[in-house]
Amino acid sequence: MAYERAMAAMFRMNEQTWARHANPWSVWTRNTALPLLVVAIWSRVWLGWWALVPLALALLWTWLNPRLFPVPASTRNWASKAVLGERVWLNRRQVPIPAHHSRALHLLSAIAALGLPFLAWGLYNLQLWPTLLGSVLIYAGKLWFLDRMVWLYQDMCELHPEYRRWLY
Repeated sequence: MAYERAMAAMFRMNEQTWARHANPWSVWTRNTALPLLVVAIWSRVWLGWWALVPLALALLWTWLNPRLFPVPASTRNWASKAVLGERVWLNRRQVPIPAHHSRALHLLSAIAALGLPFLAWGLYNLQLWPTLLGSVLIYAGKLWFLDRMVWLYQDMCELHPEYRRWLY
């Protein structure tokens, strides 16, 4: 939980930023962040210390993405509900969520986290198979996590008026 709050604080996700991030364009283009980071890190082979430039650009894209797109006309779509579910998940200390959601989301986070050592090893040693395996595990865990966020949001917006207000 502390990790998630630290990430939200680092990205300075306020009410307006969350509203803009609920735009499906923001959600789908956010999936480019990991490949951009991978290529930027791998580019040290070709660029040497200049690889810090694409790395900085990839990190800037990761920070900029939730702010770049306008507030969506509607949040009645899968991508927007995934973002709304993330907000519910981050707020679970104030508004508890059902245990079956919590267990599933922790498991999916663990699947994504399982990819990190493979990705790090592959990038450090410039080996393709661990880099790809790590990326696949991260994406599988994260996309399944987002799908579960939609389910969480749909369940919780029926129970909590504040969450219901986010749907338009």
